[in-house]
Amino acid sequence: MARMDAVVDPRVVRSRRLVMAVVTIAVVGGAIAVRSFSTPTAEAQAPGAQTAAAPPARPARPAAPQHDVMAIVNGQDVSRPALAQACVERFGEDVLEALVNKRLIEHHCRNRGITITQDEIEAEIDRMAKRFKLGREQWLGLLQDERGVTAEEYKRDILWPTLALRRLAAEDLVVSDEEIQKAYESRYGAAVQVRLIVVENQQLAEQLQRQLTASPDDFARVAMQKSVDVNSASIGGLIQPIRPHIGEPTVERAAFALQPGQVSKVLPVGEQFAILKCESHLPPRKVAPAAVRSELEEGIREEKLRVVAAGLFEKLQNAATIKNVYNDPQLSQAMPGVVATVNGESITMLELGKECLARHGEEVLDGHVSRMLLEQELKKLNVTVGNDDLRAEMAHAATLAGVTTQDGQPDLAKWAKMAPEEQGVSYEVYVRDSVWPSAALKKLTRDKVQVTEDDMNKGFEANFGERVRVRAIVLGEMRRAQEVWDKARANDSMEMFGKLAEEYSIEPTSRALSGEVPPLRKFGGQPQLEEVAFKLAAGELSGIVQVGDKFVILKCEGRTKPVEVTPAEVRDTLYPDLYEKKMRIAMAERYEEIRKSARIDNYLAGTTQAPVAKQSAEARRDTKVRQTGAVR
Repeated sequence: MARMDAVVDPRVVRSRRLVMAVVTIAVVGGAIAVRSFSTPTAEAQAPGAQTAAAPPARPARPAAPQHDVMAIVNGQDVSRPALAQACVERFGEDVLEALVNKRLIEHHCRNRGITITQDEIEAEIDRMAKRFKLGREQWLGLLQDERGVTAEEYKRDILWPTLALRRLAAEDLVVSDEEIQKAYESRYGAAVQVRLIVVENQQLAEQLQRQLTASPDDFARVAMQKSVDVNSASIGGLIQPIRPHIGEPTVERAAFALQPGQVSKVLPVGEQFAILKCESHLPPRKVAPAAVRSELEEGIREEKLRVVAAGLFEKLQNAATIKNVYNDPQLSQAMPGVVATVNGESITMLELGKECLARHGEEVLDGHVSRMLLEQELKKLNVTVGNDDLRAEMAHAATLAGVTTQDGQPDLAKWAKMAPEEQGVSYEVYVRDSVWPSAALKKLTRDKVQVTEDDMNKGFEANFGERVRVRAIVLGEMRRAQEVWDKARANDSMEMFGKLAEEYSIEPTSRALSGEVPPLRKFGGQPQLEEVAFKLAAGELSGIVQVGDKFVILKCEGRTKPVEVTPAEVRDTLYPDLYEKKMRIAMAERYEEIRKSARIDNYLAGTTQAPVAKQSAEARRDTKVRQTGAVR
């Protein structure tokens, strides 16, 4: 059965902006954005890395193939020039901007006599690894695994420009004691746990404020009924604790001025209106300022570096002579093979293609392989995807997105402009990479999708049936889960459960919100939790529920009321939504079948895939019996 998600209120996007103003999560640390720059010339880039004495803890990333065949898909080649061109079509403008920016830094450093040595780069790797309490090879491996950045790319594209910018902007990166104190208070100082109601009408806000001032205990119920912010409304208006010097100052001042149980005045924020209720004041964390001073100072300096870098680039760009040949047909004709010049120095299409391939080759190749697989399958079945299919797919996407004319028809002209802009690609790339694959998979799948009455019943229950309001504690190991469960059983108050969630839950949101999570619904995609939750009475504690590699403890707060509609009243809305979800699932399954049955040699990623032979249901059952030792 396809998962049936609730309809998204169009006001959610606007209300989320308000919540970001109310409580912003500060991110301290991190380097300049991965691959923000590139080094096109040998003289500007960092010298080659020395081979480590000890072998890495994980398999080494395969070297880029030296030949011109990037992949073979069921015997069909993908060439280097074709892949490089595909990378340029998708990412050329962004990569060219990075190349230009890096060239500007190189010129500026050269003019000032600034040189970044290999020793400085190697020392920076050690410093960053130590900062995150990792060994050098662990740190480099993490970058490769999590960000897809090799050690050489890290040195060349991140550390070199970061160190260069630090040197160029040294005078602007001084951190004051006042800045460190504010950062300390934001991270470790006192905070206020509040509930939030967001509405878009001032008159309604004033009315709710008077009502809740008289009856503060109704705040959670009213938040669930009236707040336009779905995320906080679903858990009674509870949001992350408000900390100083992070969000909207007027909201912070109002929150810290409240006493537990007190409701704030109406707070205008942008075009919306907020009301807060103070749940509790959280004491400062017991962390000595001296122990974290260097960490806070470094975080502030990095944030300053981002600001300084933007200003420096603007200054360098204004002072430089830059010609964008790539987007100028006349210049392209007059300067064949050149994509830009920086102070008279050329950046060639060959450089751009090589850089695009280095940065995005694996990603683009994966998409290219996917299209080849679909083309091969269509040809095998003698099925074609024509312009009418593409037009129908775009019309369907426009309708789902609400881009329609006054008479309710899909506005194709508007969508053809809007969709590529949102993806940051040309119309041709949008049609090739998004519309065509979807249309192709639909033609290969459409006959297999049906919405049954059982689907309709489950979809109705998921969207309009009652839900269970619970608090949850998520833990990473069974032994700790047993300890926490025993403490919750010994003191069965909801307050104690909330404190246990704050202390032990490894899931950040439930920990910050004293275990509060969105109400659980039937057929919502979490069967283990749903089955347990719907058996609980109000105030009852669950056993330990294993979900994947996590262990969850629930405590029931009660039930919500079902929406007062009949299945017949919502059938016309429910059916197409369920059909769409089942179609998407079927399309994904069909693609996996095609891919698993293919022979793919990916030389760029260094992987090989042999076709998986199809097994009959009887053969699969026999295999399972042999593996488990079960008796038939």
